[in-house]
Amino acid sequence: MSTAVTRNGAPMSDSIYIRPIGFAPGPQCEHGNAVRLAGGMVYASRFAVILRRDGSVAERWLATADTIGEVLGALPDAAGAEAEAQWGNLRLAHPPLDLGSRTVRLDQPQVVGILNVTPDSFSDGGRFSGPDAGRAHAAAMVEAGAAILDVGGESTRPGAKPVWEGDEIARVVPAIEGCVAMGAAVSVDTRKSAVMEAALDAGAHLVNDVSGLAFDARSAAVIAARGCPVILMHAPGADGEDLHEGGDYANVVFDVFDALRARRDAAVAAGIARENIILDPGIGFGKSLGESTALINALPLFHALGQPLMLGASRKRMIGAMSNEAPASERLGGSIALAVAGMDAGVQLLRVHDVPETVQARNVWRGLRDAALTDFSDLPD
Repeated sequence: MSTAVTRNGAPMSDSIYIRPIGFAPGPQCEHGNAVRLAGGMVYASRFAVILRRDGSVAERWLATADTIGEVLGALPDAAGAEAEAQWGNLRLAHPPLDLGSRTVRLDQPQVVGILNVTPDSFSDGGRFSGPDAGRAHAAAMVEAGAAILDVGGESTRPGAKPVWEGDEIARVVPAIEGCVAMGAAVSVDTRKSAVMEAALDAGAHLVNDVSGLAFDARSAAVIAARGCPVILMHAPGADGEDLHEGGDYANVVFDVFDALRARRDAAVAAGIARENIILDPGIGFGKSLGESTALINALPLFHALGQPLMLGASRKRMIGAMSNEAPASERLGGSIALAVAGMDAGVQLLRVHDVPETVQARNVWRGLRDAALTDFSDLPD
């Protein structure tokens, strides 16, 4: 964010964004004029540099990897410095996550399996809240290829009632202990510092906070002290009881980008290591169908924040809205489509309910990407 001044002296607020808009199967297709997005398996060749002034897009330039230096060099000093940082972030390769005995590489998409131990989950109606069913489901997800299991003890669907932290701890701790015992990398999905502490004590390796550490004032200090990775998700009502409240956007893509940047910076200021921060745009949280689809389409932009990305779109309401109101249990096809959209955007972590099917889709996607790097059949000798 920078501030410009008009001719009459009135201050104006400027923001700059670099959005990848053109992609190639591999750099050789563009004769090397493409960048490896976030160190992953997606290559970007064209970019839109967007200047937003007082909430509205003021100017937009198009550039390639060869010409973007000229565009950035012509920007005002403050905007230019931010743009240079974003350009570096887009090409930043992220180190793997060390999660107990497991190492999760971030140079390729990874599948995060959801384990809801709540009686009122929107997706499964609480069928895995019992210890035996939860343990069996967790084992099946690990066997199917889930890199991480995300254990949640409080429903975050619209209208869900808040859960007392004692009840939430009683739900998640046995599940976490069981997952850790089977050798899984485990995340706890919570926005309460006491639950975070109990989960980490039980062996959880990272925290997934749907409030972006905004709900509980102690949370950032807990994460900083433990030195564990944390996922910061965007939700408009993050600092209140209702995560979905207050979704009023001038431009949902840029507003969520700015909000995630602010949460990232607040986390760093609280002592959390930059390399321990993962960001999630919060699909469906206080966002309409149109706003969620806009975020999905703009996912490559969020690499400019310089952090690994998580996408949680599995079985979301937006799928039902685009498929004749299919219930949550019948949204597999849409969930796979959104997961593939995330992979095409270079997202590193896919948080899903249907692990075997998503892992299969990921493996086929990766096979195509690997093949594209060695496919020179359409190039001259």
